[in-house]
Amino acid sequence: MPNDVGRFGRPDEIAGAVAYLCGGYADYISGATILVDGGGVRFAV
Repeated sequence: MPNDVGRFGRPDEIAGAVAYLCGGYADYISGATILVDGGGVRFAV
């Protein structure tokens, strides 16, 4: 599979991230990249 979860994402999982970003808990987030990909992208540190 293309990611760590082993399946494709569901629309409700994407909607959860969108709802978070539209809500009050994300008021202090600015210029961030939030990946909702099941662990498909890895970064070298």
